[in-house]
Amino acid sequence: MPRRGNLTIIAFIIGCEIAFWVFVLGGLACRYLLRKRRTGAALLLLTPVIDLVLLIATVFHLRDGAEAGFAHGLAAIYIGVSIAFGRSMVRWADERFAYRFAGGPPPRKKPKHGPEHARAERQAWLKHLLAWGIGCLLLYGMIALVGDDSRTKELPQVAQLWSIILLVDFLISFSYTIWPRKSKETV
Repeated sequence: MPRRGNLTIIAFIIGCEIAFWVFVLGGLACRYLLRKRRTGAALLLLTPVIDLVLLIATVFHLRDGAEAGFAHGLAAIYIGVSIAFGRSMVRWADERFAYRFAGGPPPRKKPKHGPEHARAERQAWLKHLLAWGIGCLLLYGMIALVGDDSRTKELPQVAQLWSIILLVDFLISFSYTIWPRKSKETV
């Protein structure tokens, strides 16, 4: 398929990211500004539907004969990251919205040193591992769906690149367990 088709998928991914944040902010605005808790909760619960829509659009694009490229790999990455990190991203936004508009407690600060920081880095890496697993499952699912190696040759390269990134993230994240960051006061 011509490059135009891949640009369409990229635009759709960007649109899904925008839609994700529109639903999150809309849900939080309904919850805290308009005091419509059910409407806010419904909007927040609809955020996974965006991933489903992107997955369906990507599958249809491939089924229509598109050559799977980096853009399709990016869709798999987006879905994996959205599933693995989506809940914590919504919680992050919710804490800040509640503090700013509803008199909630100050948002939790991310630990910056010591064992708490090392634990937070390990937990973030485990979420990255989950995202990678989901994304790779989708990537290899696309390869199986298309069933034509010449049309999907870029997808294993996306998985390989992401695997390297995951390994580097592991080395950095777990290095804090061996060499914890020290606070400026103890240095």
